[in-house]
Amino acid sequence: MSNGRYRAYPAYKTTGATWLESVPESWDVFDGKRIFESCRETAHSTDEQLAASQKFGVVPQSLMMELNDAKVMLALKGTSTFRHVEKHDFVISLRSFEGGIEYSAYTGCVSPAYTVLRAIKPVVSGFYKYLFKSRPYISALQATTDSLRDGKAINYEQFGAIALLLPPLPEQTQIAKFLDHETAKIDRLIEKQEELIRLLKEKRQAVISHAVTKGLNPHAPLKDSGIEWLGQVPAHWAVKKFNHCATIRNGQVDPRIEPYRSMVLYAPNHIEKETGRVVYRETAHEQGADSGKYLCLRGEVIYSKIRPSLAKAAICAEEEALCSADMYPIKAENGLSDEFLLWFLLTPDFTATAVLDSERVAMPKINREKLGAYKIPVPPLDEQAAIVAYIEKMTASSDRLMAEAETAATLLQERRTALISAAVTGKIDVRSN
Repeated sequence: MSNGRYRAYPAYKTTGATWLESVPESWDVFDGKRIFESCRETAHSTDEQLAASQKFGVVPQSLMMELNDAKVMLALKGTSTFRHVEKHDFVISLRSFEGGIEYSAYTGCVSPAYTVLRAIKPVVSGFYKYLFKSRPYISALQATTDSLRDGKAINYEQFGAIALLLPPLPEQTQIAKFLDHETAKIDRLIEKQEELIRLLKEKRQAVISHAVTKGLNPHAPLKDSGIEWLGQVPAHWAVKKFNHCATIRNGQVDPRIEPYRSMVLYAPNHIEKETGRVVYRETAHEQGADSGKYLCLRGEVIYSKIRPSLAKAAICAEEEALCSADMYPIKAENGLSDEFLLWFLLTPDFTATAVLDSERVAMPKINREKLGAYKIPVPPLDEQAAIVAYIEKMTASSDRLMAEAETAATLLQERRTALISAAVTGKIDVRSN
């Protein structure tokens, strides 16, 4: 980072620390236990229960529920064994070795499973908020936990043995202010890329929906489809029951025997949502498949029937393959093409209808009878081919733009990470910024 805009400090000294070779000459280096103590203060009766997460830091449980749009576990038997947390304390959570130590902007209490860190030297919490989340420091945490089982927390002794940097207080303040300002700018740029991706996805789905339900001729006369969620369709299109123009293959095979053992096995997690793309392939043997699967043939549509993955479908690319019992292999027929059927199954309106129907059964999925009873629009075959070609052209363009935006967001995130690491370890001098 010491190029162009940023310069290095005029002089450095060696640290003796395994994770950081040198620091600015004016900075001190101490073991973590000499800067932060393990605070075991009992929760106050008025304390609100807090939760720690890598994404949001230490926040009230109520806010965590709102941010995650989900329920979290409250202490039903009270918080008498919990630990008090002051604003500006830090918390070692169960997964700290993966994502760093969490900062608390709130006063409250946390589970005794967490370790509360409180400064015993004058520090600027904003500086350590960035240091504890920096890539070099997280690597140092991970180096202390090589022998720990997955899910086991870092203890205070391990934290305390890791060297910590202690710049002069004015520099801590300046570094924190600098990073607040610079990361906010980068975050705004990332948000713009993410918003662009969101809009492109919406446009992509709108293009697909309009093409497979209204066709490509904006002047074509329309008729009522008789389907509430579908509305009007071109007057010359047929509207057929699903099971009159498509066959849902039945009968399972044993993936542990040949030739099925060597076949590619499709599962919902192999298919990207809403795009029809297969993201990776494995054979039944490679996946360790040990229960019944469906046989599918080249060109057939493979459609996920389980609610969380209802917008996942793809065309089978192999002469013969298997699909998970959570998916249906479907052969379009009687004037319906497989490709047109694929894009129809991926429309938001059809997915929303399938989601509603899946919620009405004990197991959240679309059963064969329900899927077979749906009515779908069926244009003439030449028009289906034109619609599919148009969708593939338009989605290829939007996919390219989305990929460019995702690359830009990734590069910005990498720059953010590198800038934080460089600033909190003294690789760049930001005192004049």
